[in-house]
Amino acid sequence: MALLLATSAANAQTIAVSTAKLDTYRAILLDAIKASAKAQPGVTVTVDDAKGDSQTQLAHLRKYAEDKVSAIIVIPSDGDMGPQLTEIAQKAGIPLIYVNTEPANLADLPDNQVLVASNEKESGTLETAEVCRLMKGKGKAVVLMGEPFHSAARARTQDVDDVLARPECQGIQIVERQAAYWSRDDADQQMREWLKAGVAFDAVIANNDEMALGAIRALKQAGRPMKDVVVAGVDATDDALAAMVAGDLDVTILQNAAGQGKAAIDAALKLAKGEKVPRENYVPFELVTPENVAKYLPKSQ
Repeated sequence: MALLLATSAANAQTIAVSTAKLDTYRAILLDAIKASAKAQPGVTVTVDDAKGDSQTQLAHLRKYAEDKVSAIIVIPSDGDMGPQLTEIAQKAGIPLIYVNTEPANLADLPDNQVLVASNEKESGTLETAEVCRLMKGKGKAVVLMGEPFHSAARARTQDVDDVLARPECQGIQIVERQAAYWSRDDADQQMREWLKAGVAFDAVIANNDEMALGAIRALKQAGRPMKDVVVAGVDATDDALAAMVAGDLDVTILQNAAGQGKAAIDAALKLAKGEKVPRENYVPFELVTPENVAKYLPKSQ
């Protein structure tokens, strides 16, 4: 029995996770990370929420380095923090897995640091191409952006511009674009301001579902028939899927949190053993529409 306990202790792994700020998607992602770790014998996960404060997140990593954890998973809000986060982990000799947000120093990561995410070139591209199809390439649209310095927000917004530059979509004009910080409430407020100002539009292209849902809430309260406006988001959260079933949301893109969570734990355990892992590990996005939404609904529905 003593030998078995010693072997178990030798195989034990502690993975520390720091998330910049808990929002709907990150909460789902953290649940996926925990579930994937739980399926691995001897793996313990600790989680800290920096509540949007970059200095707090840096403090998390310094503490993990002091504790000599087996691996670190970080979900940063700002990819520009990459060089600082990388340096802390590298000096401690601890593997570091960036999840969901691409670090600014991606090309320069050491061998024991990797990215697990979904390729943002797919997200905004799939979303906007479907909006273009629904609008038949003509009309006016507003764009709700995430945190201005978040790599996904920048990429998804650039995707919007790239798709609308296509010949078949050039008849769509962006009349307003504002940051709503991934927030349902901020998007609701922004939409109210646009409506009060008399901004005319046929579509809302949001960088995530929470902002799309905020826009829907404001539109419905203003009495705007949802059949008259195309609303699109990204993440395929449960609330978004329910809004699609209700006929309010027209487009969302599945960012596979379960896939990212499993890939993050797999990478952490391999790197902790000294095994090689590709620098970039992408989990594909998937287009979700009213036609195929049934396959994405929660199992309880």
